[in-house]
Amino acid sequence: MKILVPVKRVVDANVKVRVKADGLGVELANVKMAMNPFDEIAVEEAIRIKEAGKAEEIIVVSVGPQQAQETLRTALAMGADRAILVKTDEQTEPLGVA
Repeated sequence: MKILVPVKRVVDANVKVRVKADGLGVELANVKMAMNPFDEIAVEEAIRIKEAGKAEEIIVVSVGPQQAQETLRTALAMGADRAILVKTDEQTEPLGVA
């Protein structure tokens, strides 16, 4: 069995989020980004399943800009076997990605 884990690049949980001056979004310039904490838990659980011998490969996938590679590299460092980046420079919404 192979396990596919979707991961998302989000603003780091330890960073204070600022609203843009126009009030229509979040300021992302010069903000530290990280893997969504819930996605990190999902990667850890996939690793546990693999270590128990119930899976043979863990694949992480992300949809987003080129910078999302950092998030995928984090998942690879945690123990995932492969990573796939669907690169897009457009603003993605969860429903559209799904």
